[in-house]
Amino acid sequence: MTSTAPPTVPEGRKAHPDHLGHVIFITAAAAMGGFLFGYDSSVINGAVEAIRGRYDVGSAVLAQVIAVALIGCAVGAATAGRIADRIGRIRVMQIAAVLFTISAVGSAVPFGLWDLAFWRVIGGFAIGMASVIGPAYIAEVSPPAYRGRLGAFQQAAIVIGIAVSQLVNWGILNLAGGDQRGTIAGLEAWQWMLGVMVVPAVLYGLLSFAIPESPRYLISVGKATRAKEVLAEVEGHTVDLDTRIAEIEDAMRSEHKSTFKDLLGRKMGFLPIVWVGIGLSVFQQLVGINVAFYYSSTLWQSVGVDPSSSFFYSFTTSIINIIGTVIAMLLVDRIGRRPLALVGSIGMAVSLGLEAWAFSAKTAAGTLPTTEGTVALIAAHVFVLFFALSWGVVVWVFLGEMFPNRIRAAALGVAASAQWIANWAITASFPSLADWNLSGTYVIYMIFALLSVPFVLKYVKETKGKALEEMG
Repeated sequence: MTSTAPPTVPEGRKAHPDHLGHVIFITAAAAMGGFLFGYDSSVINGAVEAIRGRYDVGSAVLAQVIAVALIGCAVGAATAGRIADRIGRIRVMQIAAVLFTISAVGSAVPFGLWDLAFWRVIGGFAIGMASVIGPAYIAEVSPPAYRGRLGAFQQAAIVIGIAVSQLVNWGILNLAGGDQRGTIAGLEAWQWMLGVMVVPAVLYGLLSFAIPESPRYLISVGKATRAKEVLAEVEGHTVDLDTRIAEIEDAMRSEHKSTFKDLLGRKMGFLPIVWVGIGLSVFQQLVGINVAFYYSSTLWQSVGVDPSSSFFYSFTTSIINIIGTVIAMLLVDRIGRRPLALVGSIGMAVSLGLEAWAFSAKTAAGTLPTTEGTVALIAAHVFVLFFALSWGVVVWVFLGEMFPNRIRAAALGVAASAQWIANWAITASFPSLADWNLSGTYVIYMIFALLSVPFVLKYVKETKGKALEEMG
């Protein structure tokens, strides 16, 4: 019987699963790690002021407690891949689920500020592991015909996790009568905010027992028979399973394990393309985006907004983040990566400038006049929208595409590490900078948004429509 498909198309590329719903379930279960990534990253937003009051600490110490989780993130991200190659993708998910659970319980009932920071680091380990293992597993189990769409589940889960954390925080605050330190069943509201993460963490762990191990890992440990069963489950029983196994084995044999040494150039330390990747990662953070997710409740309260309203605004901002992400996913392959990045940079610079202007009108009583308050609120939402529809998505697309095959893995690791470091710098410095001059802080972020425009124009090349083999 003659196939109607062109003979040059590999069997795996034209595979369609018999039960797409089951494949979506597997992908969604793995993307729960992304949900927890977003949830744990931003849930602290609702607890910042309560922690300050509970432990009577200044802005500098408070910032370190908030930012210390990022150290764990960097370690978790750096080690997850190697651990997954040794014990499997599913086991890493289960370890991350346990760490999320431990972090949630410990953060909810800390003995003091020191162990709250420790539990935050444990949560950071889990975030870092989830940030690596989720996309890797989804790519390895997705049928090639659906890989792009299924791969988007991870980013969608992250922004949904951010939104849900803010909605939960707002609901708990209202149960506590609008007081972040109000008690509910013997615990203060902020403790419940941090502790509720136990629910999705346990669900993540349970779901990990309901999904199959990656065929790629199974082949690497000599379990080809089980790998065939999983491939049949996710790609369809009409696929030539022996051919698919051979394709995966050939790909694994031909892979070049890039090392740090491969990234080094003769003049500037790293190769120029690596510096471009680092620049993209750093600019993504230096515009101050994580201030919106870690400190927005504190920010609004510092200019006279009551706690309940400030929590609600944090939630609406996260909804805008979801909308912007969807827009980016729809446009990134249509109009290209560079145009989106440039539009986002300009939009962020304008909105950050408006926020700086509005915050400059802060009165001695710590409030904003009506006009400036309205401008600040609208500009904050516009800033998040422009970030989400541009740099929030395109940086990760660029980093996945722009490096030559021989250095891609190592270069991506260096760029991601630079991103965690820049994230930490912004997160740790904001409370002290805000105490110094809130308007001036937003001017700094605006300057970085403006500087990203000539950086993209001069150094960043469009990758839309190019094969990965063309990158060099």
